[in-house]
Amino acid sequence: MRNWKNALRLLPLSLLVFFMTGCGEANLTALDPKGPQAQWIYDKMLLSLFVMIFVAAFVFAVFFIILIKFRRKPGDDTYPKQVHGSTTLEIIWTAIPILLLAILAVPTITGSFMLADTEPEGDHTVHIKVTGHQFWWQFDYEDEGFTAGQDVYIPTGEKVIFELHASDVIHSFWVPALAGKVDNVPGITNHLWLEADEPGIYKGKCTELCGPEHALMDFKVIALDRPDYDAWVEGMQAKAEDSSEVLARQGYEVFENQGCIGCHAISGAGSDLGPTLTNFGERTVVAGYLEYNDENLEAWIRDPESLKQGNNMPAYPDLSDEDMAALIAFLKSLKVNE
Repeated sequence: MRNWKNALRLLPLSLLVFFMTGCGEANLTALDPKGPQAQWIYDKMLLSLFVMIFVAAFVFAVFFIILIKFRRKPGDDTYPKQVHGSTTLEIIWTAIPILLLAILAVPTITGSFMLADTEPEGDHTVHIKVTGHQFWWQFDYEDEGFTAGQDVYIPTGEKVIFELHASDVIHSFWVPALAGKVDNVPGITNHLWLEADEPGIYKGKCTELCGPEHALMDFKVIALDRPDYDAWVEGMQAKAEDSSEVLARQGYEVFENQGCIGCHAISGAGSDLGPTLTNFGERTVVAGYLEYNDENLEAWIRDPESLKQGNNMPAYPDLSDEDMAALIAFLKSLKVNE
């Protein structure tokens, strides 16, 4: 009786956990596919689920039929007819699993070739080199001649080829609403292609434990219609000519004097040790997860270790309030879509 009471006490918590599994962010789920790869994966999940439901229903049905039909009756000492060695039954319970496996195997094999096909389609196929760092993502548009960080832009309705690398440890690149996951392994080049059916922001995550702040290694895939995408590319390229003309001079000087340019590039000027900041003013989060506002920007610059352990950015606790305000104004002005 005590065991039953303990189980009943845990029931509300169990139900709460069950319902919380349905909570989440938009476009961060494989159950709402927004691209051909994700749609294929979702369809095969349903196919597998239906096969398992069929098997479970069949097994339980046979079990209860046997339980009722062949139950021992009072005073009946006879045994049911023995069917050991029945050729008919042997064929049936061998053929059914083979048929079910074929139903699953044929589309799985054909789909595997489809998912692995990273050959470009057309002359305007976008190629993006992805490098995983602790704990941020670098996106090199090598054909276009610029680098983006944290947010990767792609055109809708087109196959985009991703070349996956890692600079330190194993990471894993996953955009649930668009495709399955592929690992970024140091010294090994993997490939993946994505295609978004419609414009939108698709959340991505690292799914390989890569350090103390692995859970905060997020990124976004921003899909735009081709004209909007071309305009964004032109903006990223145009900034490379002379970005300082449109930025607050004082903030830019702080950025240079404090050595920030030694780790962060702006439109090709600077280093790629840290995320590129060319369009930093268009982002919606700081450090991959904090709300984008002045307070969080200042907190991140003054003490990044307290917000994301294990990152390589130095702290600037002694930066004056005036210089900090100018630096933040400079960072927020880094936009390519005015």
